Amino acid sequence: MATTKKILRALAGETLETPPIWMMRQAGRYLPEYRATRGEAGDFLSLCYNPELAAEVTLQPIRRYGFDAAILFADILLLPQALGADLWFVTGEGPRLSTIETQEDFDKLKAASEIHETLNPVYETVRILSRELPEETTLIGFAGAPWTVATYMIAGRGTPDQGPAHALKDSNPALFDQVIDLLTEGTIDYLSKQIEAGAEVVKIFDSWAGSLKGADFDKYALEPAKKIIAALKEKHPGIPVIAFPRGAGERYEGFAKATGADCVAVDDAVSAEWVAEHVQKDGCVQGNLKSSHMVTGGQALVDETRRIVEALGKGPHIFNLGHGITPDADPENVQLMIDTVRGK
Repeated sequence: MATTKKILRALAGETLETPPIWMMRQAGRYLPEYRATRGEAGDFLSLCYNPELAAEVTLQPIRRYGFDAAILFADILLLPQALGADLWFVTGEGPRLSTIETQEDFDKLKAASEIHETLNPVYETVRILSRELPEETTLIGFAGAPWTVATYMIAGRGTPDQGPAHALKDSNPALFDQVIDLLTEGTIDYLSKQIEAGAEVVKIFDSWAGSLKGADFDKYALEPAKKIIAALKEKHPGIPVIAFPRGAGERYEGFAKATGADCVAVDDAVSAEWVAEHVQKDGCVQGNLKSSHMVTGGQALVDETRRIVEALGKGPHIFNLGHGITPDADPENVQLMIDTVRGK
């Protein structure tokens, strides 16, 4: 049966008169209702692992704005935690993990097949959402890409240049490859379980892909994405996959063909006009309004939104930001963006 869900139609290659719209981190700190629910949960990780509350914060922006998709509320670092890494969050500073610096550190991790006991609450969140979302709303599951997750596991935290991961990759490639292979296998299993629980689309976030250059980009951004997508397509034929190699620049071109992704999400460092010419020729694209417009609003937000919709209007397009919405965003500006996309 042909779907009426706009996001699934765009992902299948259809050019729609009005692009479907959702927003990275749409369930988040800019919304007062999110902050209230997070307070109820106690802390961020408790919120991620409480299916009822995680489903509630996923549903909040759908109720408020009527986005065309909901994205599962979780975190890319739940997978390394499920693999046996210690994970905690420092208020105002972000995540901290136990580090992988030696073979001995790596050998303490679990096998990819052992992640599900820890991640079962996430799958339960997906099941709740697949029941409770409006029938026109697409449910998106996600995971971090192996390279991006590895950068956190090796450094023990986020870093400005992913230096520790680059250092391990260069000094001990055999160990680094083991980390990437384990994460690739774990990501396949994790996303597969999300699909079984009811996710209709999955997205792979490679937030730090831009720091990989040349052959490293091929080996550690492109190849793992290709393996993950091929495995998911084999297990779950017809499930679309969105890939987001953030910061890829010119390497966005050809990424869909090289990996099998149904859609390539692009950041705001490339213009929508360039994307139309170089990326959209291979299928659906997603993006790419600057997140700062959600803070500043005004006519500039309206003009830039219209420009992107027009530039990408001749092919399949999902409207989104070029990166996640920030905590200082104004909820009114989100509504203004949606109204502008939908021509209200």
